[in-house]
Amino acid sequence: MESYLWIFPYFRNNIVNDMTLQWKSYGSMVGSWNMLIYGSSIFLMEKISGSKKYSHAPIAFILYFTGLFNLMFNWGHHIYTLPTHSFVKYISYAVSMTELFILGRIIWQWKSSVSEARKLYHHTAYRFLMAADIWIFLTLILAIAMSIPAINVYTHGTHITVAHTMGATIGINSFLLLAIAFDILKDSCVPMTKSIKWVNRGFYTTNVSLLIFWISLIIAGVLKARWQMGDGKMAFGTMMLQLRPYFIVFFVSGMSLITGFYFILFPLIKNQVVCQFKKISKTSSC
Repeated sequence: MESYLWIFPYFRNNIVNDMTLQWKSYGSMVGSWNMLIYGSSIFLMEKISGSKKYSHAPIAFILYFTGLFNLMFNWGHHIYTLPTHSFVKYISYAVSMTELFILGRIIWQWKSSVSEARKLYHHTAYRFLMAADIWIFLTLILAIAMSIPAINVYTHGTHITVAHTMGATIGINSFLLLAIAFDILKDSCVPMTKSIKWVNRGFYTTNVSLLIFWISLIIAGVLKARWQMGDGKMAFGTMMLQLRPYFIVFFVSGMSLITGFYFILFPLIKNQVVCQFKKISKTSSC
């Protein structure tokens, strides 16, 4: 509903208020589907560990509501450059800084998470959860940096924002969804022992490719930020030509990333297709 407030002249005729509301609405929407994914991943972690201790602990609820609050209101760092009300920017900055608590928690728990990873590394779903945890750490560092107004002036409108989005969408959400998919579907009909080598190759290919993909965007963003805040003598087209090598790396690593996902998903999809054919054959024979 918020994203469609622009149809009313009161909002549409004021571009600053309209852009502020648009960012607010999409921040809430992203937060809603992230909560669905995070809730499913918490359920999966509980299932793998066999203990309800973590998910029922007070710290779990604190982290959950901190994450929810942040996802709904930290959109404000995207509108620091808008001439909107100051209180909106102050609230956004304060909310964004709550991510430091989550980052601190990840660092504090690092040793115990490493020992847990060693015990459960053989579990395919857990590997994807572990990868998502690493990408949460990297994305949080970038997000916190982008939320600081003095840094945001440089990063806004550059490929650094894209790197932040890609790290969150692919590195966090995709790996969490893959963890859930593997736990539910991996051995539903045909054991995946023969395909596990391809899944492992895909796991390493996607993570290495995504890291190169992410870094190439950050470097391109830094160079564009330097041009944005420079003396303005260089033409936009000339600056973009200088970024071409990083775009080529971005493209190649993106293709490698797609290949890695293919290695992971093909065995899973093949398994489900075989299962469906077996069900159909059983039904027809009956």
